[in-house]
Amino acid sequence: MKEIKKEKVSEIIRHIAADFVLREATPASLITVTRVELNPSGKVASIYFTTLPEKQEDTALKFLERKGGELFAFVRAKSKIGIIPQLAWKIDYGERNRQRLDEITNEISERN
Repeated sequence: MKEIKKEKVSEIIRHIAADFVLREATPASLITVTRVELNPSGKVASIYFTTLPEKQEDTALKFLERKGGELFAFVRAKSKIGIIPQLAWKIDYGERNRQRLDEITNEISERN
C-alpha cells in the first residue's frame, strides 16, 4: 500500500474510531484515540488510545475489544474505504510516557 494512501486511511479510521468512542463510552473514564498505524500490507489497523484515569486502561481495552464488531460496521458505514482492515485496539504507552516526561520537565523548570 502506498504511503500517502496509508496515511489517509489511518487518519480516516482514527477520526471515525474517535467518534465511535465518543458515542459508545461511558463517562467513567476519558478515552482518547491518539493514532492509527496500518501494517505494511494495509490489512491490519492498530488503533492506539489513552485513558484518564490511567488505572482504567485495562477496563477500557476490554470494553473496546468487546465493541470491535460494532466499530467495524461503524467504519464501513461512515467511510468510503474500499476494504476495511482488521481493527485492533492497543494502549498507547508511548503517549503516556511522553506526558510523564513533560510533567517532570515542567516540575524541574518551576523549581529553577
